[in-house]
Amino acid sequence: MTHPTLDELVARMRAARAAGDVNNPSPEQLRLHRELAELCPAFTPNLLELARLLRLDDNPPPDLTSEAMQGELQQLLAQAVQSSGRSAPALVELAYVLDIFHNAPPEAEALFKEGAEKALKTLEHAWAGLIGFWALKRTRESLRQALQLGEQAEKLFPESDIIFPQLRFARELAVTDGLLPCDS
Repeated sequence: MTHPTLDELVARMRAARAAGDVNNPSPEQLRLHRELAELCPAFTPNLLELARLLRLDDNPPPDLTSEAMQGELQQLLAQAVQSSGRSAPALVELAYVLDIFHNAPPEAEALFKEGAEKALKTLEHAWAGLIGFWALKRTRESLRQALQLGEQAEKLFPESDIIFPQLRFARELAVTDGLLPCDS
């Protein structure tokens, strides 16, 4: 059997989502998500979606114990952490499960911290990209946006090596275009 394409995986995930409610999963919806997880255990979006739905499921099958459900949930999230390269969303979801269901505060705390660090690193890169993008657009509005975001970025990332070159460039353009006074 050949591995499904990304388009096929996404189509199957859409079908699974359509088989139930976002906040009240149906047995059919859970079945379709589980089948997809079996078909491709590295498809992280489905693993995270299935784990979220399992947490919300108020009517688990009678033959599935609470411990079995929690075990499945933890296993799905551990797979999501592994398959996503330890992405922030997967780390945070696993941390919640360990904290709430497994009473494992030290493990949960470590995962929350790692998730926060990764999320902050992503935010730092995104803000640097936006500041540079808006500076290169070089309209009055885009330069204002770059400068405004730059003020926030300076507070949150006071020693960033990727934000400050972008912000310095935006400020130079703002001075040239008369939006900021010349410092000389």
